[in-house]
Amino acid sequence: MKTLKFRTILAVLLLFGLNAKTNGQNPDHLRVAHYQLACKPEDVDANIERVVSGVREAASENIDIISFPESFLTGYFMQADRARKHSLRIDGPEIKGLLEKTSHYATTFIVGLNELRGNELYNTAIIAEQGKCLGRYSKVFCMDYFTPGLEFPVFEKKGVKFGVIICADGGFIEPARILALKGAQIIFAPHYNYIRKEGLINHFQKVRADHIARAAENAVWFFRGNSVTKGYDKGLAFEGVGYGDSYLLDPLGEIVVRSQRHVECMITARIDVGSSLREKPFFDKAGSDSLKSAKALGPLLMQILDEIESQKKGTLQKERAE
Repeated sequence: MKTLKFRTILAVLLLFGLNAKTNGQNPDHLRVAHYQLACKPEDVDANIERVVSGVREAASENIDIISFPESFLTGYFMQADRARKHSLRIDGPEIKGLLEKTSHYATTFIVGLNELRGNELYNTAIIAEQGKCLGRYSKVFCMDYFTPGLEFPVFEKKGVKFGVIICADGGFIEPARILALKGAQIIFAPHYNYIRKEGLINHFQKVRADHIARAAENAVWFFRGNSVTKGYDKGLAFEGVGYGDSYLLDPLGEIVVRSQRHVECMITARIDVGSSLREKPFFDKAGSDSLKSAKALGPLLMQILDEIESQKKGTLQKERAE
């Protein structure tokens, strides 16, 4: 595979004459990456080797955190029985083998899989480094056969806090907001987009708009990392396009770096997490626009939702009585 690399060095200048807070130390710089790859559905061994190779390459470039696509280890499936058949347990031999093969690399990596937990199936991303699984995040807004995850762990790398959401979760306000409330400065959002041609443009526009909103309203760096599909995806089993389009957004919603579409590649960026983008005059230190809105209007929102639910119940009872 010919790997295309897009390298960027982002030095965010402090605005309005403010100086960086060094206190004898360098600002919080972090090198992050995403590997935009084509998954081989049902071929776990091949997908694991791609992750091992990607972690090795990232480590050679001193990448601190690298993400891989959603469900990359197993593939994504339309049918529950196929997803269950091609699922993995985090304490199973496949994941243990992956951790062992990456145990001597300091780079933290994020990779998705269909996870079997007890008898329930989850769309999960594991977060791992140096042979240890640090934790997992399970998708909230997922296919009906998955059990939704309702935990939002925050991790730390070199003093920088980060969290993970998966694909469709980025189209909703709450998942990213919860992570920001818990202190996440970077949100990684691995995807597996294989879209029917008739809906491709609308999907592209909606996803991009959602992600810009999540970055700006929460004052976080937002790393959308997609897969790319070469030809027909036998896991999803319909005619579509897996277009890629991975990118990193800064806390004002500007694209810092993005991938070439329809091509396997690794994109990297060096970001200044401690920049003034999270400080006044843009964002109050007590929280971003999204957090202020939640505090000010959250109770009112719940009141309105209760009223709507009450009206629906009343209408249903009336219809039954008639």
